[in-house]
Amino acid sequence: MAKILDRLLLFIYSLSIGILSVIAILLLSGAIPRTVEIKDGPAIYIVAITISVILFLLSIRFFYISMRRDRATLPSVDQRTEYGDIQISMETIENLSLKAAGKVKGIRDLKSRIRVSQAGLEIMIRAVVDGEHSLPLLTTEVQRQVHDFVQETTGIPVADVSVYIANLSQSPSFKSRVE
Repeated sequence: MAKILDRLLLFIYSLSIGILSVIAILLLSGAIPRTVEIKDGPAIYIVAITISVILFLLSIRFFYISMRRDRATLPSVDQRTEYGDIQISMETIENLSLKAAGKVKGIRDLKSRIRVSQAGLEIMIRAVVDGEHSLPLLTTEVQRQVHDFVQETTGIPVADVSVYIANLSQSPSFKSRVE
């Protein structure tokens, strides 16, 4: 919502500055008759017209910025097929990798990050494990699950799956009280 308001304010600002600078250019160039004469000479007119032209060019740039669509906010992986273009958001790929890693028993508190390289997707998984399973077997299973699931689901080659074990989860210890 704030972004829409910012764009609206930029649109109004650029439009008003543009109109004022055009009026100033027309008045100073003599296209519109003036009622008051400035007697300081032609140097003042040249400086004023130059400033008005600069303001007009800035207002055109701001107007363009306020009207264009912002594509940088939606990062995605783009593919071309025989039927047309496909765009898969990075958020979708992150969620797919989290879904695949979550199927591995003993993994908790998952986070993922995706990078796109020439070789394909590079997926980084951060996890907390329960500590009851072998870490090499657990991480290998996470890598295999994420690699296969993401590549099969999206059709995008997965170059690398890195797993970072952040910590062991502390299982609650219940002490029995005998009275």
